[in-house]
Amino acid sequence: MPKLHRLGPRVRGPKLEAYQVIIRPLITEKGTHQSTHRRAYTFEVNLWATKDEIKAAAESLFNVKVDKVRTQVRMGKKKKFRFLPGKLSNWKKAIITLSADSGVIEFY
Repeated sequence: MPKLHRLGPRVRGPKLEAYQVIIRPLITEKGTHQSTHRRAYTFEVNLWATKDEIKAAAESLFNVKVDKVRTQVRMGKKKKFRFLPGKLSNWKKAIITLSADSGVIEFY
């Protein structure tokens, strides 16, 4: 199979502002444990956002220094809506690890 060559950079939708990249924090038991022990915070982010955009958005919105970003695309669950089969939308999860000299992120 021949390899495809792209002419330019990959386009992932429109340019996003910082407040459009990070949608909401994910407050779970595992996420709370990671934030207290590993300085890692979990967020739901825009599907079009890249790791660099997520890092820049977290640094500008929360005034912290980000060490690394890990992302996952989560598949939507299959549900029934009024006895008809349906599916929830896919969503993207980002785990943001802060550097050692950075402050903490306060959600509450």
